[in-house]
Amino acid sequence: MDNFTYHNPVKIVFGRGSIGELPGLLPAAAKVLVTYGGGSIQRNGVYDQVAEALGGREWVEFGGIEANPRYATCMKATEMAAAEGAEFLLAVGGGSVLDATKFVAVALRYPEGRDPWEIMLTRDAVASAAPLGCVMTLPATGSEMNGNAVITRDDVPEKLFFSSAKVYPQFSILDPSVTFSLPPRQTANGVIDTFVHVTEQYLTRPNNAPLQDRQAEAILATLVEEGPKALERPDDYDVRANLMWSATNALNRQLSCGTVGDWSSHRIGHELTALYGVDHGQSLAVVHPAVLKYLKDKKRDKLAQYARRIWRLDEADDDALADAAIERTESFFRSLGVATRLGDYGIGPEAAALVARRLAGRTMKVCEQVDLAAEDVEAILALAR
Repeated sequence: MDNFTYHNPVKIVFGRGSIGELPGLLPAAAKVLVTYGGGSIQRNGVYDQVAEALGGREWVEFGGIEANPRYATCMKATEMAAAEGAEFLLAVGGGSVLDATKFVAVALRYPEGRDPWEIMLTRDAVASAAPLGCVMTLPATGSEMNGNAVITRDDVPEKLFFSSAKVYPQFSILDPSVTFSLPPRQTANGVIDTFVHVTEQYLTRPNNAPLQDRQAEAILATLVEEGPKALERPDDYDVRANLMWSATNALNRQLSCGTVGDWSSHRIGHELTALYGVDHGQSLAVVHPAVLKYLKDKKRDKLAQYARRIWRLDEADDDALADAAIERTESFFRSLGVATRLGDYGIGPEAAALVARRLAGRTMKVCEQVDLAAEDVEAILALAR
């Protein structure tokens, strides 16, 4: 196990009715900007719960944040927050709303005259950010317990990320009952996003970290068991609770303590979303099995372990186990109703070269200390046709 430093300051308030805890979590006199997405929180009653909890406090709202939050939208929210004198940001929605709110938190404190998009390009340390919290309505990204954010800019087009301890939420409210109304597509995408968050920290190389391995395996096994149930019984509180807590634990950095990670599936998947508009979960369902196939020789030991512990396979040969594990992974994604090939989304073979060119100048060092060059990315996407 490698050396590491771990600190996570996020207060989690979990359970049915937990939105009612908002008054005790917010700063007493701060003016609040509430951010949200396309209106689902009005339909499912979450907006009314938040408004009731805010009571007579001074607050304003900004809606319309996209599923892949746009830079232009974030800047509009920043302008509103500044004009209204907002002192605290409250994201109400899924990971996209929270990611956008994290960007706004940084943009509000960014040096005057400079473009906050710089942080996406340089990933320089964030000097300051406005305080924020969230009410999470869609388990997937784990953004409620980390400092990560992914933002899309249409005029480039780019989908890039930044990470900073300055944008950890002060608190995150997780009420599984508000996820009952999620459409099957969003439920399935959330399960796959969570699953890949775990495997990109787990299916690397052995690093003598058995505790972290078993923590990862616990989340994967839970997703395999509970994911299909959520599609069959969308209003089952216990199922939704297990998925929500799995998503949070998949990316709160505990699994990466003392280990090594491989985030190439996300990096390539972001390009597919930026170029073709496919859902983030859909892009991962396409890319991740192909990455595992391409890097199978480097990941064989962990793939074999994964095959035995998650899929209960007992072949003696590790190579056969690795192949079977990859096939089971892709089959699991398909069982959730998510297609796993580029052609399923109307994306032609030219995508491989296009994505490879876009990523050519961006080093993607995976856990095995291999830099994925343009030809590697092209070969990976060729396996995903």
